[in-house]
Amino acid sequence: MALATVFTRASMGIEAPEIRVEVDLARGLPGFAIVGLPTATIREAKDRVKAALTNAGLEFPPATKITVNLSPADVPKQGARYELAIAIGILVASGQISDTVIKDTEFYGELALNAELLPVTGLVPALLACRKAKRQAFIPLKNEQEASLINHQISWLVPDLVSIFEHLHQHQQLRKTKSLAWQEYQQPDIGDIADVMGQQQAKRALLLAAAGRHHILFVGPPGTGKTMLAQRLLGLMPVLTESQALELASIHSIAQVAQQQQDWRRRDFRNPHHSCSAAALVGGGSPPKPGEISLAHESILFLDELPEFSRHVLDSLREPLESGQVTISRAAHQVQFPANFQLVCALNPSPCGQFDGSLASCRSTPDQIINYLNKLSGPLLDRIDIQVSVPRETNSLRQQKTVKEGLTSAELRAQVESAHQRQHQRQGCLNSELKAKDLLGYCQLTDQDHEFLIAAIEKLKLSHRAYHRTLRLARTVADLEQSPIVAKKHLAEAMGYRALDQLIQQVQSL
Repeated sequence: MALATVFTRASMGIEAPEIRVEVDLARGLPGFAIVGLPTATIREAKDRVKAALTNAGLEFPPATKITVNLSPADVPKQGARYELAIAIGILVASGQISDTVIKDTEFYGELALNAELLPVTGLVPALLACRKAKRQAFIPLKNEQEASLINHQISWLVPDLVSIFEHLHQHQQLRKTKSLAWQEYQQPDIGDIADVMGQQQAKRALLLAAAGRHHILFVGPPGTGKTMLAQRLLGLMPVLTESQALELASIHSIAQVAQQQQDWRRRDFRNPHHSCSAAALVGGGSPPKPGEISLAHESILFLDELPEFSRHVLDSLREPLESGQVTISRAAHQVQFPANFQLVCALNPSPCGQFDGSLASCRSTPDQIINYLNKLSGPLLDRIDIQVSVPRETNSLRQQKTVKEGLTSAELRAQVESAHQRQHQRQGCLNSELKAKDLLGYCQLTDQDHEFLIAAIEKLKLSHRAYHRTLRLARTVADLEQSPIVAKKHLAEAMGYRALDQLIQQVQSL
């Protein structure tokens, strides 16, 4: 009798491959079949589509064999996002809607039995792909907030089947999404680094971490401000660019993480509990969902009480820290999620929380302390550029200051933005992203300074990876001073951030 083709998109990681919904109406015994690697949820769509069309007052083709093919058949398809496209395909194939009005158009939405359109997940990557294909889209009304993030994309908001039927017949036009004004974003108040009393070395380390996006580890007893310092790192980092924010929004859309519209350009601060599993941290499930490291993409992942995490869980971070992405493999397919996060960790110097270089202040034995710290693998610690001590400082409490101390977050953020601009102009990326083969070209040392670095590496018994990370950190120190070269003083400061190594040496000497 008739054939119709309607376009929609699947959800695979942050990719949105095109799906052709082909609807064929033929004479024969009445039936409704969906083929093309559908899941159980999609196979159930035939009942919801039939009920929605009938309850909307539209004609469901009687005495007809309906075949719906989701092409390409080798792409896994999940969820109820294809139901609106199937319903539109039936209406076009049965002649109730002209095929010319759905040209260069994509449809997304789940149907309720009363013909209302329900929201779908993963809409942001689908609309980005739709914009690239230069098509307009019909989306559920309840997905308006996500759709407003996509500039230069025509998206029609559909409350129910009757409304889209009237729109396609030019009887009553639907409402378009209104694009978000990205330039009007204002940095929210998330705490000022000047509120932190004392801890000048830790504040300096935070500035370096933000300026080169280096991973950082705080070592100190409970109550010295490690968590507060970690939270203040957000205020030092520039706001997300539009492309970065859209990539993070795509991950949030897939993971169904609710977020206020005014916060879309704000970097996230993920703080998972130490009892979380590897799947919760890295991602997993069926279908695969992003984990904490992907939700912290272009943002901060804060792991407090680091040794309390399972070693297996922590070691699962090693590959994403290097590659900036995570691949989740399943029997039928694999998906990739971006995971270019900045790692911030905190730990106590001993199981009891106290250790200042002597056992008089600590209830733990040297063996207990070493076993506690041995929960952290060497390869993981190799990937952390900055290890800084956060000691107990009573002098700052004795001063009883009520005014801010040192530079504010806004003033330091200006230095960070200047350093980022300098790095992008010089090498096209931040210092922490420099490849080993390019590193020596941008961090040229004199023979004397290079020998100083090699001697320090040998004395501390550091790996080749630590050698490269020290060079990257020294390059960031030089950038903050606007120095074109990396000098010995920059190397010395970079080598000074080895608090955990110093702690282990102190314990072993007891």
